[in-house]
Amino acid sequence: MQIEQFVYSDSQSEIAFSFSPQLLFIFGDRELLETTGIAHQLASEFPGAVCSGCSTAGEIANESVREHTVIVTGIAFDSVMVRSSKIQLTDVAFDSTEAGKLLVSKLPQEGLKHVFVVSDGLKVNGTDLVKGMTEGLSDGVTITGGLAGDGSHFSRTIIIEPDGKVATESVAAIGFYGEKLTIGYGSRGGWDSFGLDREVTRSQDNILYEIDGQPALDLYKSFLGEKAKELPASGLLFPLSMRDNEDRVPVVRTILGINEEEKSLTFAGDIPQGSFVRLMKANNDRLVNGAEEAAQEAGRALGNSPDFAILVSCVGRKLVLKQMVEEEVECVSQVLDGPVMTGFYSYGELAPFNRDSLCELHNQTMTITTFRE
Repeated sequence: MQIEQFVYSDSQSEIAFSFSPQLLFIFGDRELLETTGIAHQLASEFPGAVCSGCSTAGEIANESVREHTVIVTGIAFDSVMVRSSKIQLTDVAFDSTEAGKLLVSKLPQEGLKHVFVVSDGLKVNGTDLVKGMTEGLSDGVTITGGLAGDGSHFSRTIIIEPDGKVATESVAAIGFYGEKLTIGYGSRGGWDSFGLDREVTRSQDNILYEIDGQPALDLYKSFLGEKAKELPASGLLFPLSMRDNEDRVPVVRTILGINEEEKSLTFAGDIPQGSFVRLMKANNDRLVNGAEEAAQEAGRALGNSPDFAILVSCVGRKLVLKQMVEEEVECVSQVLDGPVMTGFYSYGELAPFNRDSLCELHNQTMTITTFRE
C-alpha cells in the first residue's frame, strides 16, 4: 500500500503525488471545497482514482487538527480493489432508509468486505440510513463512516462524490474488496451522564416533542440555563444519552436544530417514543480516554499496526476540548503505532460499537476505521 498526504490551503495549489492514487480521500472546509475546485482538479489529474470526502467541522492530518484547509490523502493498494456508488437524496424523496438500500445496491456484492460512507450531515436521518444499508448488505460486510460537517454553522454540508464532483444533499460510498485487506474499527465516547432517566413521551423519527409529558425544548432549555440562548450550537455541549431497551448499550444523540413554534428538538438520528434519555456533560480527560479506547478496539484485529486510519470525531468533542483537541488525535496515533491518519470532525459517526454488533449512528464519539494490506 502506497500512501501520501497533502494539506491544501489558499496559498498552496499544487498536489504532486509520486504515484498514481487509486483512492483519494478529501476532507475540508466547505467554502474551500466549493470555491477552489481542488476536488475537480484532482479528479482531472488522476482520472482512474475514486474520490471520497466531505465538508467538515475541522480536518485531521496525522496528529494535527486543522481548520479552513483541505486534507488530501492518496492511496494505491497492491491487490485491493475499490468500487463506488452515490445517490442524490432528491431521487428517494429524502427517505433515508431507501437511500441506504439504493446506495449499497449499486456496489458489486461479490467479495465485498467493507463499506465506507459519507453523507449529507443535515438532511439525512443517520439511523435510517444505516438501517437501509444494513438491510441491503450480506452478513459479515461491515460499515463505517460519518455525516458531513459545516463548522458550527449548521448551514449546508457537501459531499465529494466518487468522480470528484462537489454535491449537496448527497450520499456516497466506497466498497472495499480483497482477501489481503484487514479492516478494524472502534467507536467510544467518554461523556458523563447525570440526572434521572426521563421518558420520551412523544417523538417521530428524529424529532423529539415531549419528555415526561413536557415540551422537549422548554425542558432542555431549563437544563442549559444561560447557554440556551446559543442553541442549537450550545446543544453540542450537552448531548443526550438514549436507550430504547434495558439490554442495549446507550447511544448518544446530538441536537441539529430546534423549532420554537413546536417546542421540539431535531437530532441526527432517531429518538424512539418510549425510550429513555439522560443529559450528558463533558469531562476532558474522559473524552481523551474514550478516543484511546476506540483506538485499542480499532487496532485489535490488526495487531495495532495498521497502514492507514480514518478518524471521524464529533464537532461537539472539538468544541469542548478546545486547545486540547489534538490530544485525542495524538493518543490514537500512539495506540496504533503511527499510521498515516486522515479524517474529520462530523455531525455524526457511523460504526458498530464493537465487533459483535451492527453499525449504528453515534454522536459525540471518536470513531476509527483502520486498514492494513
